[in-house]
Formats: sequence, structure tokens, C-alpha cells
Amino acid sequence: MHDTLRLIWFVLWGVLWIGYFVLDGFDLGAGILSLFAKDEEEKRFIYNAIGPFWDANEVWLITAGGATFAAFPKTYAVMFSGLYTPLLMLLFCLIFRGVAIEFRNKEEDPKWRRNWDIVFGVSSLLATLLLGVAFANLFKGLPIDDKGIFRGNFFSLLNPYGILGGILFILMSAVHGATWLSFRGYNGFEEKYRNLALQLWVPEVVVAMLFLGYSASVTDLWKNFSQHLVLYVFPAIAILGLLGIPLMLKLGNALAVWISSAVAVLGAASWGLAGLFPNLLKSSIDPAYSLTIYNSSSSKLTLLVMTVVALIFVPIMLVYKFWTYKTFATKLSKDAVYYEEAY
Repeated sequence: MHDTLRLIWFVLWGVLWIGYFVLDGFDLGAGILSLFAKDEEEKRFIYNAIGPFWDANEVWLITAGGATFAAFPKTYAVMFSGLYTPLLMLLFCLIFRGVAIEFRNKEEDPKWRRNWDIVFGVSSLLATLLLGVAFANLFKGLPIDDKGIFRGNFFSLLNPYGILGGILFILMSAVHGATWLSFRGYNGFEEKYRNLALQLWVPEVVVAMLFLGYSASVTDLWKNFSQHLVLYVFPAIAILGLLGIPLMLKLGNALAVWISSAVAVLGAASWGLAGLFPNLLKSSIDPAYSLTIYNSSSSKLTLLVMTVVALIFVPIMLVYKFWTYKTFATKLSKDAVYYEEAY
């Protein structure tokens, strides 16, 4: 039963990360695209397009970290001590990003707003880059010794594979953000971000293909797929999502475009996590030193109690998220963007 609970919590752990990438990915992408907004109206539009959602989306990240601590405490200890610098940088990016969203419209001064716009855009870009670099290195393996000590440093994470992963994550988030802005856009903004999504889609596909090829040479991610052919459903989902983006763009269905992008992100993240199993932190020094769901999990009783709690509260959280999006995910207007209490 203990192994079954471990498997359940690996799946739940993966679902939390996938939920974060799908939902926070579009507002991180919108933040990146805000760096190229031309005027005050466009900037206000971007802030208001993600305004009701960005803080709740980040709950998925907090929950994923909490689940790591509770279900796989040894993994949490090694991850948050060994990757202290990039995780601290990510934390500061998310903090400054949130502050920028809330503080930007507190003053009418153009310089005040311009400074917070820069903070918002740059912190979104850096957070996205850090997440991509971090997960690429998780796929590749980290220098963890037999005592579970991380023997690398921040700069060792900036290897070619890690940087390529960061670039891919930036492009995927930018496309995801553009599809969301097109969906919520009004007047010329819908068409602008529809065209931008199509323009960014091409480099996204190119970098994704490069990343997949590079992964085959420097990681063992495809090993599980050769042993369990059913897992190929995940890259198939990612490909269908990617191909659906230009198709839905041509059909002019903005919501379907965003859903296609979300499916692509879901499939790509699922591919990586399925390839990682049963590892949580793979050791590049010796695979025997890797932290897995079997050697780093909590006790059977702890996992059992957590499962019961999850069965109660996860459905509640999902219902709340559904209500939030159903209520607020509508087309914006110029009046709504310039409303006194708007972002």
C-alpha cells in the first residue's frame, strides 16, 4: 500500500506543477509581452486581462512546494538547500511582480507607472527563465552525491541544455500569454495578439524540436516511453496542442486557441514528468544517488492522511477555480480597463 500511496502522490505532485504551468504560464507570458506594450491603454489592458487570476494561479506553485515538503521531505530538503540561489531569485521575482501589479496604478505619475511596468515585465521574464532552467536541469540530472548534498552551484545550472529549456519556457509562456490576451482583447488588441501568437508559434516549435532532440542525447527521459508505450500519449497531446494553435487562429476562435496552447503546455509538462518517474531529483554523479519516490517519501500514515485531505479539498479548489474563470474570463472593454478600481 505504501508504494501505491507514493505513486498517487507523484501523480498529484505532477498535477500541481502542470496546473501551475498551464494557469500561471499565460499571465507570466502576458507579463513578458507587456515589455513591448506601446501605450497606456495597452498596458492597462494587459494588467486587467490577468488581474482577477494571477494571484490564485500562483497558489498552484505554493501548493506544489508544500506537497513536496509533506510527501517527499528529503527531496524538499535537498532541492531547497542545493537550489537555494535560483529559488530565492524566483521568489523575489514573484514578489516584485505581485507588488508591481498592485502598486502600478496607485499614482498618476508617468515615471512611477513606467518604473513598475519595467519591474513587472522583467520579473515575469526572469521568473519564466528560471523555471525553464530549473526543470531542464531536473530532467538532465543534478550533481547530488551519496549523502544527498548538491555539489554544483548556480552557474553550473546555466549549461546549454538548461538555457535551451529556459528559452523554450519563455517562448511557450509568451505564446500562451498572447492567446489569452487575444481571447480577452477588444478592438485592435484581439487581432494584434492573435497575429503575435502566430508569429511566436514558429520559433516555439523550432526550439521545442531542438529541446526534444537534445533531451534524447543528454537525458534518460525517453527510457520510460520505450518501456511503456502508452506514455507516448503525452507527447502526442503536446503535438496536437501545438498544431491546434495555428488551426484555431485561422478559424478565428480565440478561446479554442488558448485551449490549444494550454493543451500543448499540459502535454509538454506531462512528457517531462512521465520521463522523470520514479526520480524526483536525478543524480548526474551516479543514478544510485538519485532521490526517488521510494527513498525520499514520508511514512505510509502521513501519505494516507494527506490523501484523505486532498480528496476533500482539491475538488473544492477546482470548483472555485472553475467559478473564477467562468465569472471573470470574458472580453474586456475600454470602459472596464479604465474603471476606477481596475488595475
